Amino acid sequence: MFDESCFDVFNIEGLDNRMIGVREKIQPVFQSIDEKVVVELEPLLGEKLPIHIAQHRRRTTNAPDFTWSAMGGDNRGYKKYPHFQLGITPEYAVIWLSFIDNPQNEALMAQECLDNIQWFEQLPKGFVVNTDHTKNNYHALESEQLVKDLTRWKEVKKGEFQIGRVIHKETFDTKTTEELFAYILETYLSLIPIYQDCCKLTNE
Repeated sequence: MFDESCFDVFNIEGLDNRMIGVREKIQPVFQSIDEKVVVELEPLLGEKLPIHIAQHRRRTTNAPDFTWSAMGGDNRGYKKYPHFQLGITPEYAVIWLSFIDNPQNEALMAQECLDNIQWFEQLPKGFVVNTDHTKNNYHALESEQLVKDLTRWKEVKKGEFQIGRVIHKETFDTKTTEELFAYILETYLSLIPIYQDCCKLTNE
């Protein structure tokens, strides 16, 4: 599970040195958690969820202030599909269902979500939304704002949508590994109906 040393990676100066920290401290945690998650989700979904861990190969100067892994898509990639994401920033970890970088038929998926607002109303407490995966930001899941977020995702070319939960770094000191994993898994399980319906629209 993530610990203080994982969050401390973001204090390392310089792209190369920080990436060493990402590879040594954070990526093994992604691999461990993701492997446990897909074991739970794949039988329920009836599909394989390939694990992809961000390598940040396109970066040449700025060290990342966010790194992530994804579960879903195909063996070549995940961004053109709905996918489950686990990420970490200097202040918190994120547990997302993500629709980023213009996935296939995203307008259809956004409309499907607008037509089924009850999916979001039935989620447990603590869910939040992010509309730009390049920024470490989120806001509470609220009905009126949700419609605006989904409409923007549908109508704006660079619109994006992520829904899930965050775990602030202090929580990792007060909860057991078992409690934290249960929270992560509950988050993904709660998002399965949205994931499955949107996946049906990916190739239409």
